[in-house]
This record gives sequence, C-alpha cells and structure tokens, in this order.
Amino acid sequence: MATKGQRVLWGICGLSVAVVPALLYAYASGPDPRATGAPGDVNAYPMACASSGCHFGTPLNGAGGKVAATFSGGSSYTPGVAQTITVTVSDPVNTHYGFQMTARLEGNLANGQAGDFTSGPGTFVLCDNNQPKPKSGCGAMVQFIEHSTPSTTSWTFTWTPPATNAGNIHFYVAGNAVNFNSEADKGDHAYTNSYVLTPAAGCTLSPPSITNVISAGAYGAFTTFGGGSWIEVYGSNLAANTREWTGNDFSGVNAPTKLDGTAVSINGQSAFTWYISQGQMNVQAPADTATGPVQITATNCAGASAPFVMQRAAMMPGMLAPPSFVVGGKQYVAALYNDGITFVGNTNLIPGVPFRPAKPGDSITAYGIGFGDVMPPIPPGVIVTQSNSIPNLTIQFGQTPAATTYAGLAPGFVGLYQFNITVPGVADGDYQIHVALGGVAVQQTMFLTVHR
Repeated sequence: MATKGQRVLWGICGLSVAVVPALLYAYASGPDPRATGAPGDVNAYPMACASSGCHFGTPLNGAGGKVAATFSGGSSYTPGVAQTITVTVSDPVNTHYGFQMTARLEGNLANGQAGDFTSGPGTFVLCDNNQPKPKSGCGAMVQFIEHSTPSTTSWTFTWTPPATNAGNIHFYVAGNAVNFNSEADKGDHAYTNSYVLTPAAGCTLSPPSITNVISAGAYGAFTTFGGGSWIEVYGSNLAANTREWTGNDFSGVNAPTKLDGTAVSINGQSAFTWYISQGQMNVQAPADTATGPVQITATNCAGASAPFVMQRAAMMPGMLAPPSFVVGGKQYVAALYNDGITFVGNTNLIPGVPFRPAKPGDSITAYGIGFGDVMPPIPPGVIVTQSNSIPNLTIQFGQTPAATTYAGLAPGFVGLYQFNITVPGVADGDYQIHVALGGVAVQQTMFLTVHR
C-alpha cells in the first residue's frame, strides 16, 4: 500500500475563487485529505497555500482541460453492488496528472461518507485522519482516493455503495495537470468536477438463462471439464454489470464465489467467480470427485437459471493455446521467454506481436489449466502461495523429451498451471508438443518452433 511519504512540491493553489482546493499534488503520493473542493474540504485557498507555499497557476478550470470520471453503473448505483470508476485528467499543455476523489451522502455533504473505495493501480485510499485506509476500513471517517504516483493517462478503481438505499450520492473530484519543472512559473493547471448517482430501482434483471458452457482449457475444444478447471458460462441476464474480481472480493487467499449477487453452482457446489457480465461468466470449478453429467446453474438477484448439463471428467487438462495462435492451419502454444513479453515462434508469426523461435537450451514458460492435483495439495479457489509440483508429467518436442524445471500451480495465481521448459537439442522445425499426465496424453494438437 502506498504511504504518505516522498512529498515533492509540484502543486498549485488556484487563486481565482476562495473555495478552490489546494490540490497539493506537490505530493508524489497524492495530497492530504479534503482537497477535492467538496463541502467541508478545508485544503482550499487561502489556508492551504499559506502553509504549503504551493505554486500559483491559472484560474481554476481556466486552462482548457478538465478532470472527468466515468462510472460502470452509469448515473445510478445498486446498493452493495461494486462498480468501477475511471478518472481522467486532460490538458492542452501539461502531461503529468494527479487527482483526488470523495463520495458523500446527500444529507451530509461535509462529513457523510458514502460507500467504500478500493484502490486500483497507481492509487490508494486515505482516511480523513491523513492515514492510509487500514484493512478494517476508515470507520465513520470520510475517505479520499487519490493517485499514489503521477500518471500520464488515467486511473481505474472500485467503489462499493452502501448496502442499503442511501439516496443520492455526490462525488467530488479534483485534478491537476503540471509541467513537472518544480518552478513557480504559473504553468500548472487545476480542475474540478462533480457527479450525482441515484439509487437504482431494485433488481432490474430477469432470471438468468444459460445457453452454453465451454472449457477454457482448450478455448472451447473440449466438451468436458474437470475439477479445478476454468469454464466459461454463456447466456443472458447473467449479471447487471461487467467486472472482474478485485482484491477486495477475496477473503485472505480465498477467492469469491459470488460477485455483486451473481454466482454459478455445479451440482449444488459454489464455483469461484472471476468475471461477470450480462452474457458471460468465467468461473473455476470446485473440487469434486463426481464424473459424468453435472448440472450447472447461474443465479442473480432475480433467481436461478434452468440447469445446463455438461460432462465432467476426473481431470481434463489443457495448455493455453488460443485461437489467435492458429497460423497456417497449425495451433501454436502461447509460450513465453523470461522477459515476459516475447513469445516462442517465427518472427512475425502474428503481426504486431513479438516472437522469436526457440533454440536448444532456451528456457521457456507455458501455461495450462485443469491439470489436477499437485503436491503438496492445494485446493481450487485459493491464491497459490507455495511451490508445488504435478506428479508424472511429461513434455516432448516430437519424440524428444524436454526437461521441466517447474511444473505446478503458478504462485500468486488461482487455478493456473505453469511449466518452465528447457528446449531439448532437436533440429530446426515445427515440433508437435506432446504433454501427458501419468502416460495419458493431453487432447490437443499443438506446436512450437525451434530454430538454431
């Protein structure tokens, strides 16, 4: 979590109006609380400038730019249902930006905190006591979400409304565009904006309907799935909004089984929900020894779907080899070098994507899902925190075995398997990659390219 350290003055105090926020984006990690221009926010000219010595800039909102926020729920909110907010600062001259936002209850615009902010990349949440929000929350204090480092683009984070209808909720946001020269040259620009969200009128969905379910392991090529596998559920009225899980949805290392009231169950057991939208959900299947036909059901605020029947196997492993990696009739594996950005394959295999063919002795990494139990045991639905291994796994380039320096669940992820492979000493060419567990082959035809 970001802290309130490393403060380097690069902010402004717009001097045209007495209520202009101080916007002390003099702070590399963001301003002190109450710099949004909301009622009750005291970090405003002249008080803040008198103590901070902040730079003078153009009048507030007078430089031709703006600060703007977009809400995934539009102009309304559903009580207790999280939505994402994106804040963007634009300016015709300056290219480094900061911001601060707060959410207030209409009945107490000065001190009535509305809902709860969860930080995203480049942001953190500050309580009214000028301390980062602890895991237990800010309590009754007002919250402020702000940049943790200056940005040249925008910031996206999560806001969860109050659990019950709280009436209209007011958002206040202040942004700053600076020239980053640390000189009081009147070149920094401040902007403010405000928004009002109204409560949605109850559940607006109809009961969900499932039209198809596929295994994510082979991007729809498998008609069955196994315990711990990822599946994609397609249909209508699945969820009221679109989002992935965030850290706020987890309980420790345990993944959520429901996002915003939307869930999937398999034979009555809760799946782990990563992604929801109106027409698609991505979930990890729970551990289960049952095989054969199983019933998959989706649930939203309006009720449950009719069961969708799919075949479940004890295990159904698949390597990550997406349809975009089918070139010239061949399915290539999405294997990466250690730089994390360059894929294994002939140069220009896919235009605009960095590739180079593998050489014998190269270390490459491939991924998969649904490979079953590891040692020591790690159940589905948890963030992997320790090294582990898949017993009896073999990988071959054609008929030539390849050594693996790691084969197991990927640390830091949920349900993703990682294979660190050493390319064997084979001649140049495209090689079919054979992966087997306990002598049973993975049901995919896929290739990697070797060129010395």
